[in-house]
Formats: sequence, C-alpha cells, structure tokens
Amino acid sequence: MGLLGKNLLDKMDFTSSRSHRTCVYKCGDACSKPVPNTSDNSYFGDIVKATFSRRTALRAGGAAVVTVGGASFLAACSDSNNGSSGSSSSSASGSASSSAAADAQPPKGLQFDMVAPNTEDKVVVPKGYKSEVVIRWGDPVIEGAPEFDINKQTPESAAKQYGFNNDFAGLLPIEGENNRYLLVCNHEYTTPQQMFPGYDANNPTKEQVDIEMASHGMTVVEVEGNDKDGKLKPVMGKYNRRIDSSTKFELRGPAAGTDLVKTQDDPEGKTVLGTLNNCSGGVTPWGTVLSGEENVDQYFAGGEKVKNEEVRKHLKRYGIEDAETPRHWERFYDRFDVTKVENEPNRFNYVVEIDPWDPESRPVKHTAMGRFKHEGANIFVTNDGTAVAYSGDDSRFEYLYKFVSSRKVRSGNSPEDRRENMKILDEGTLYVATFEGNSPDFSESGKLPKDGKYDGTGKWIKLLTVKEDGSAESHVDGMSAEEVAVYTREAGDKVKATKMDRPEDVEPHPVTGNVYAALTNNKYRGANRDGKNDAPIAEYAPIKENKNGMIIEIEDNHTGEDMKWNLLLVCGDPKEAETYFGGFDKSKVSPISCPDNVTFDSFGNLWVATDGNALKSNDGLFAVSLEGDTRGMTKQFLTVPAGAETCGPLVFEKRVIVNVQHPGEDEEATVENTKSHWPDGGNSLARPATVVAWKDDFGTIGTN
Repeated sequence: MGLLGKNLLDKMDFTSSRSHRTCVYKCGDACSKPVPNTSDNSYFGDIVKATFSRRTALRAGGAAVVTVGGASFLAACSDSNNGSSGSSSSSASGSASSSAAADAQPPKGLQFDMVAPNTEDKVVVPKGYKSEVVIRWGDPVIEGAPEFDINKQTPESAAKQYGFNNDFAGLLPIEGENNRYLLVCNHEYTTPQQMFPGYDANNPTKEQVDIEMASHGMTVVEVEGNDKDGKLKPVMGKYNRRIDSSTKFELRGPAAGTDLVKTQDDPEGKTVLGTLNNCSGGVTPWGTVLSGEENVDQYFAGGEKVKNEEVRKHLKRYGIEDAETPRHWERFYDRFDVTKVENEPNRFNYVVEIDPWDPESRPVKHTAMGRFKHEGANIFVTNDGTAVAYSGDDSRFEYLYKFVSSRKVRSGNSPEDRRENMKILDEGTLYVATFEGNSPDFSESGKLPKDGKYDGTGKWIKLLTVKEDGSAESHVDGMSAEEVAVYTREAGDKVKATKMDRPEDVEPHPVTGNVYAALTNNKYRGANRDGKNDAPIAEYAPIKENKNGMIIEIEDNHTGEDMKWNLLLVCGDPKEAETYFGGFDKSKVSPISCPDNVTFDSFGNLWVATDGNALKSNDGLFAVSLEGDTRGMTKQFLTVPAGAETCGPLVFEKRVIVNVQHPGEDEEATVENTKSHWPDGGNSLARPATVVAWKDDFGTIGTN
C-alpha cells in the first residue's frame, strides 16, 4: 500500500498553511471578518428517516456517450424524473466491512505509490511518473506578445500573455487534429508584491493596476501533444485568446436591463466590462466553458459610506463594506467605488460562459443562475436532454444551489448549435438546498452516529423560474424576480437554506449522477463567535471549528426537489478520531486537508485537489475510491510546491493536469525576496503555472 497515514503527521499542528497575504488578495481576508450571513435560519434537527437505498457499482454499460465541440459527456443512466439510478445497494452508505477493507487492493486508477506529505519546493509525483510545466505566468499567448521580462511589463504585453494565478483548467480536443487541444484556464487573482519590483502597496501606479487588470480573467491557448510522452507545448493557434477585466460581456437573464444593474457607462444594463476573481469552472456538454466569479467583493471600495441604508444592507450581505481595497483600483477607476457607481458590484458574482471555438464571440454572464460567490458550475444531462447545473457559494455558512434548465441540449457541433445551447442556462428554475440528518443520537463533534455513517435527506427549494419568453417568476415572498437574481444570498436566507462549511467545487459524476461537493473548512462552525454569525454542528457538518473540511455525496433527483446525502470524507489526519474515510481502514489512507476542487477519472474514481492544508504539508491531489470494499480509500498522487495551492485538476487516461497557484506566497515574499524558485529553479522568481504529469511509459494513469 505504500506510505500509510499513521504517524506521518505526529509533529504537525492544525493551523492552515494559507498565508495571510493569500487571504488578503485571494478572498479579501474574508476569514478575519464577521460572517456576512447573519440570518437566523433554523438548523435542521437530526430527524430519523427511513433507510434508503444506495446505488451499486458504476454502471458504465448503457451510458450514452456524446461528443460535441471537443467535449465528451455521459448521459444519465436514470429516468430524468426519478433520481439517478434504479439500482441500489449499500455501496454508497459509507461503510465497507473492516475485514474486506483490510485486505482490499487498490482499484484501477489508484494503483500508484502514495506521495508522502512534504514541504518541498517542487511538484512531487509518484515513483514511475514525470511532470513538466505546460505554460507559466507571462508566457506569450497572442501573436506579437513579447517574452516575459519582470522589468519590462506593460498592460499591452500582459493582455497578450498568460495571466496570473491560474485556477480552473479545461482541455478540449480539437476535432480532426491529432494531439492538438485547447487549454482553457481561469486567472483568479493577482498578488502585486510578487509581480512588480519595488512595489509600494500603499501607492500603486496606474500602470501597475492596469497590468493587474490584464492579468485577471481567462486564457484560451492551443497546446500540442505527442505519442511518446505527456508533454503539452503551447502554440500560436487561431483559437488563442485572452479575456480580462476590460473584455465586454453580455449580461443575460432576469437581471439584465433592470435598474439593479444599470450604470452611468451602461444605461441599458446589458454590457459589463470584464470578469473578476474567476475561480473554478467546467466544460459543458456543448463544448463551451463555464467560469465562476467568486470573491468579487474585495475589488469594491466604499460600502460602509453608501448613504442609502437598503443598498448598504445588500452590499454588506455580499461582504462589501471596506472604505478602501488593498489593490486601490478605485483610485483610478470610479466603477470600483460604490459611492460613485452603486450598481457595479451587481454586475459581478455570476457564472460566465465563453465559446472557446470562436475568438470573436462575446462572453455571457448568466443572471438566471443567481449571484453569489460561485466557485464554479458543472453540468449533468439527464436522459431526456435536460441540463442541470450545480454550484456552491464559497463562504462560511453559505449555500448549495442547482439550476434546472427548461431547454434541451442540442447534440450538434455547429456554431448555431453552440449559440442555441448557450441559452440553456438562461431558462429554467434556480433552487437552493436544505439538509437534515437521520440520526437522533448525533450530538458530539466528530463522533459517528450509531448507524456508523453521516447521512440523511434534503430538499431543493425553488427561488426563481425564468420562462421561454424571458419573463421570470420569483418564488420568494417579498422579492421580485430580478431581486432574487441579484440578491440570491438574501433569497436563500428567506427560504431557510442550510448553512454549509464553505461549499466550493460541486460536480456530478458523469456515470452515476451522484453529486460531490467539496466543503473546504469552517473554523466558525459551532464556535459561538460573532453571535448569529454561527451555526451549531449537525450531522451534515459534524466537526466543531472545522479546520480540515469534508466531501459530501448527494444522490439527487436531478430535475426534482428531493435528495439523499452522506459524507464520503471527513478530512484530516487519519489517526485522529474525528476523521472518516467512507468506512475504509484509516491506517491505509493518505492524510488530506481542505478539499477544494474535484474531478473524476475514467475508472469512476473521485480526485480531490486541496487548498490551505491545515496539516503543515504542501497541498496536493488525491484519488478516492467510490465503490465496493475500497470505498473511501484515499491516496495522494502529487504535491505542489511550498506556499502553492492545487487547482483545476484534470485526469485523463494518460495525463493528469493541475494548475499551481501562488507558489511561494507568504507575508514577506516580494520580487526581490521570492520564497519559492519554482518552476524554473536557481534564483528565479516564483511563477504560477500549469503542470502535466504522466507515467514514465506513457501508460494509463493509476494502473500497474
């Protein structure tokens, strides 16, 4: 089994590895501030529910494979109106027999030597694997872009180069071209101290601000592989494109054109300049890319100075209170000062969609999917062609959402088909989730209920329905449809949605349809801090002052309103009693902390990337078995360099791709005093980058 979890962490404490500077520039230092959700939502008790059936092993047989726009998906195995599967067993109940688990061999996809926890300043992969950088911050993307020179940066150059702090990654095959792909990545945020020599945080220049703004957004770049190894080389292709803070976006859905989003520069309320803090995302079945605008509050100053009490209340619910921002963009652009442009924040925090196959196309912001801190959005398609999008609001005590479209997916691959499919997320119903446990005996932090698992049921509560003619109906008393679309958090408050522990990436399994959500952590859970800015432990959030996070598995009635759930992982050091690995033998798993992004391999395993490891090891990528005697087996596949976060994981037959974000980021790091020399080594400056890993023999990942 390789390295075991036991005794690996004896000398480690439980403080998050994320630096304060990362918190400041990535999320506006949210954890140091009062929780924006001050609602007194009732907390569902642990009401006993009848036992429910769970699905058995992955059912690859009978799943319809469709390929459109270079992206593949597996249609649902179920009737679109009665849940994910007609089969049932105890495989998803979270308990493998101890005797079977003790002797279980790793399934395909997990057949590699565990990477041990470490603090090395490099990407560490298992024995028998290699890794290499694909593209790094500042590398040319657009024809005419200069090679990166830290002393010769300009806004014009940055707009043609790979952006900073890459998060989401998508890799789309180019039809008809062997070993040629589109790599699509988000650029979540910038850290100016590690970008500009001699940076003065109190007095940035306009040129520095403009470079930062150009380094946000998204990149589409063609990459070329080969038949010998896993290397991917960027090329100057016809699809290459940079999207940044000045790119024009079309605002669509019930908020578009309303008084809530109109500004002096956009009196029609339908065109937004740029996208900000793009975190995770997803590739749609119709070949476009979704990107989640997340911690947007930190870019807007003046919230506490707004005179209108109602507007000030809305801003506060979204965390916009500070008199000034750490980046000081508001000094140069009025739209980032809410005392001057009150509605500008209402034009961000959406799911955005781009067509990477048309570099001239205008990206879209979908207001029908609600406005909150979208970690990302991912699609499941039912048998009848209905698209269901799942998304999490990445803040303490925020909510899980889904959007059920009323349009059907067109399976064609023409530009017209993509244009029509890009309307799928403009019509349908937006829901927010409630959860309750089924164990009345649950009351103690980290102690399993008597039935040996954390599980229960839940409901999806309607918030908003958008009809085919564009008209919209609110399902929330006292709120109009456009208010629900813009103030979605407040709509969730009103319908008593369940407060969760930082719901980040939410992805449906392409075969089983089970939905997996990373609940990263929540140090405020049950901590009795800030009065109402708290919530007690519950079976769906069983750890007081949750430092290490969890993975929740949802068996959803995708187009309906009911669900069943269980906790697959309660993360942390496996020798600690509070941790839980689906019932698997904890002496045979890797320590894992702060799950952030999830994905799946072709064998049906879950892969989890981490951010902010509280176990004093570098963040990494982990494979988790979901079925049979090995359910809950968790093995670390790689670690990223010191100070970095693992983002945007992709697991293909012969390649694993991750984005390495903010390497070497800490309180003192600067261009002159870099705390990491990754990826180029020597005395070089740390640069965020995309990395690919593969087996030495270029064989199938995770197999012997």
